[in-house]
Amino acid sequence: QVQLVESGGGVVQPGDSLRLSCAASGRTFSNYVMAWFRQAPGKEREFVAAITWTGGSTLYGDSVKGRFSISRDNAKNTVYLQMNSLKPEDTAVYYCARSIYSYMSMDRDEYDYWGQGTQVTVSS
Repeated sequence: QVQLVESGGGVVQPGDSLRLSCAASGRTFSNYVMAWFRQAPGKEREFVAAITWTGGSTLYGDSVKGRFSISRDNAKNTVYLQMNSLKPEDTAVYYCARSIYSYMSMDRDEYDYWGQGTQVTVSS
């Protein structure tokens, strides 16, 4: 069993930065691809970013490329999402997830464990 707990969400203004954390416990964390997704009200859950288990490769959704950065610390069983230049359209519940496979994917069906989510609201 794997437990994922997100934290770091909040209410910020456009242009601000925020860092989300996802702490993992349970079965091995370091051997898995990890990812962030987000879901806004009335919308599908959207891929944000993924990172390989070594941290050597990353993948980003087009809407966040150049503004968000994913990283991980396997010694702390934690994955991070640094969000810069936030926009109102970034408002959503952000979820971390563990991949079923060893490769990065934008398909939410290829992730088997999910956290409960953390709310990010960007508003002036």
